[in-house]
Amino acid sequence: MKQRLLFARAYEEDALLRIPKDARPQFPLTPCVGWMNDPNGFSYYQGEYHLFYQYNPYKTEWDDMHWGHAVSSDLLHWRYLPAALAPDEPYDADGCWSGSAIELPDGKQLLMYTGIRKLNRSSEEALQVQCLALGDGLNYEKVGHNPVISGDTLPEGLSPFNFRDPKIWREKDGTYRCIVGACDQEQKGRLLLYRSDDALSWRFESVFIENDGRFGLMWECPDFFELDGRKILLVSPQFMLPDGFEYHNGNGTVCLIGDTDGSGRHFAYTQHQSVDYGIDFYAAQTLLTPDGRRVMIGWLQNWDACQNGRKDQVWYGQMTLPREIFLRNGRLYQRPLRELEQYRRSRVEYKNISVGDNTVLRGIEGRCAELFVTVRPKDPEKLFQKFSLRFAQNESFRSSLSFRPHERIVKIDRKCSGSRRAIIHQRRCLVPNANGELTMRVILDRNSIEAFLNDGEQVMSAVIMTDQAAQGISFHAIGEVEIDVVKYELDLGEA
Repeated sequence: MKQRLLFARAYEEDALLRIPKDARPQFPLTPCVGWMNDPNGFSYYQGEYHLFYQYNPYKTEWDDMHWGHAVSSDLLHWRYLPAALAPDEPYDADGCWSGSAIELPDGKQLLMYTGIRKLNRSSEEALQVQCLALGDGLNYEKVGHNPVISGDTLPEGLSPFNFRDPKIWREKDGTYRCIVGACDQEQKGRLLLYRSDDALSWRFESVFIENDGRFGLMWECPDFFELDGRKILLVSPQFMLPDGFEYHNGNGTVCLIGDTDGSGRHFAYTQHQSVDYGIDFYAAQTLLTPDGRRVMIGWLQNWDACQNGRKDQVWYGQMTLPREIFLRNGRLYQRPLRELEQYRRSRVEYKNISVGDNTVLRGIEGRCAELFVTVRPKDPEKLFQKFSLRFAQNESFRSSLSFRPHERIVKIDRKCSGSRRAIIHQRRCLVPNANGELTMRVILDRNSIEAFLNDGEQVMSAVIMTDQAAQGISFHAIGEVEIDVVKYELDLGEA
């Protein structure tokens, strides 16, 4: 094991002793120490779920990228393992970037990642190549013939400086495929398909799909899988332009629903949508659980909001709650992982509550909670103007979800949450016309909200950095509104 990886492991081992458990969210995974971004290598291996992540152990800033590593038996209680990869070879000297993982027939776990090497110390450009490491779930050794896919395999006109984030899978015939993000001279994204007989030696197959500019520019962090009889492609484009109420994050995640052609070498989509309509979500990865569920996890952050972190923090960045995904009526739906229901405590319920200017309900408060809220007009023939759910609230701060039924708009808003930076504070989404009725399932954690609207038809997520003393939850209405509310405390306890 090389010195850089040994040093990273020793550093994080010491850091774990210095970070109190209550300094972290209860269920989203955070980095062991330092910085976290994209989830990597989300997989099931030898009876446990493995999640790797982009990782800088030494600062709460993006730099010097390693692969952090955590495992779980239930996707909720995570245990840190030592860092899996460090940038310690000539081909990845400037970073081990995003990728994926798979179990091989011989029982080894294969990591496939992008290695980065700058042309020189003053250069902004870095060659990006695809690399492999083999391991046993704890220790990994980079293969001797790395890089296994390099820029000389690229079709003419594509850049070796934007060539990253391999997603690997095994076909039914035992052969392997991976797709890798690339882009042309106009920065428009391409996904390239590669093939292997043994997962170790790779050859170019085809341009899997081309981005004509409709969805931003470079496509990062692809994931490809089958769901309910359709083929699903998740990509995280850079610099998207809004399309109505879709794609307002600039750097966000898009779901393309479609199929491959008869050869399996080309993909075309028939439907598309945002994966998350909130402020913070990027670089989603999925896995198939042993009982057949497709579960997705993403980075609960936005590149444009990263400066909101404080320099005195010992960790920065977190993952979303794992979400079960499925198709309904041609759309991707999402629900919180069902295992979360085991950790509900202290049910509080209200029915047919008339909401005024500031309605506070006894027992409805807290920062680690699950809320079910059904909103409807008190008079079905008379729509109200606005309903708001405020949370993480005290005398000084609050964040909110609001609904304007005339416009069919739901908005998430954290502008009064205590931010000291002019970062992104609001996002909106358009919900179907349901005569002024809306259902919300809201998961609050110490640092975040994930709101599932209308049984997960749309999701809005955001980081909330308000002080933990802000425990208040209240309801507000302009017009005549009636609500039903169920609230649970969420307590994961010990693993």
